[in-house]
Amino acid sequence: MAFAWKASGLTYNKYLSVAARVVRRSLKDDKRLAAERRGEMELRFAKWNNGKQGDMKSVADANAASMAEAGTQSS
Repeated sequence: MAFAWKASGLTYNKYLSVAARVVRRSLKDDKRLAAERRGEMELRFAKWNNGKQGDMKSVADANAASMAEAGTQSS
């Protein structure tokens, strides 16, 4: 049996992100604000080629760009 998140084309990390966001939005205002602050993150990465570091990129921006690219390819 395939998992629903896998069948829909999501990665496990994206599935967890969506589930966490849904839980945070369902909380009352005071608890929701504290949970949303904990949920924010700023991750960056860089590709290395021939021993030299490339440009630093935000993981969120790179993920959004790849999802948009995947959407245009599937259409």
